[in-house]
Amino acid sequence: MEITGRTVLLTGATGGIGHAIARRLHVAGSRLVLTGRRAEVLEPLARELQGARTVAVDLAQPAEVTRLIEEAGHADVLVANAALPASGHLFSFSAEEIDRALAVNLRAPIILARALSEHMAAHGEGHIVLISSQAGRVAAPSSSIYSATKFGLRGFGLSLRHDLRGTGVGVSVIFPGFISDAGMFADSGGKLPFYVGTNTPDEVAAAVVRAIERNKAEIDVVPVGMRVGATFARVAPELSARVGRYLGSDRIAESIITGQRGKR
Repeated sequence: MEITGRTVLLTGATGGIGHAIARRLHVAGSRLVLTGRRAEVLEPLARELQGARTVAVDLAQPAEVTRLIEEAGHADVLVANAALPASGHLFSFSAEEIDRALAVNLRAPIILARALSEHMAAHGEGHIVLISSQAGRVAAPSSSIYSATKFGLRGFGLSLRHDLRGTGVGVSVIFPGFISDAGMFADSGGKLPFYVGTNTPDEVAAAVVRAIERNKAEIDVVPVGMRVGATFARVAPELSARVGRYLGSDRIAESIITGQRGKR
């Protein structure tokens, strides 16, 4: 799908990865509708990206999702980037924290896709991009809630792609790994062993543009080693988990959890 001149609704635009995606889409010639919880962050970005509109909402609130749909209008492209970290052992979560993670990470993208894709299909063109995670491909320690939402997003996206086949509407799922400089991992201050590679926010943004323009079903944004490891984990999950523990996956998880505990 050609991006130039298209209206794109981008959720999670207040974060660093959201900023990178917004700038890439702006350079590609799109008209942006930026959304996130913090108007004071959205407004300067909208001024930078001349012509962008902002709608400040909390996607954990169903009424706010409905308001976003009404105020955003008919978008040609949805990029569902917003998410909560939701890291930690299941026992550490309250019911309210679980509900919030499910609402932001899974329910909101589904409701937005439901509302926007029908209009897209009626006009014979459009695209939906869902930002999942490598946690939506491979299970990791202390990520049961987060992985539940990201695995769910993958299943939803791939099935929806089947449902919309022939309508002119594409669906893509993006799977970032550890992202440097911005995003959940970078904000947590978590530490990685030397052998675990990272990618940049701009590489995620480039993947979003590529997904739209080429109608890709899935795109991984990870170093080659992690891609191989993810494939191994799908084939031999228990053996992969043992290897991960030996290499320090529990320590990595704990360092990330410490920095994300207050952001559920």
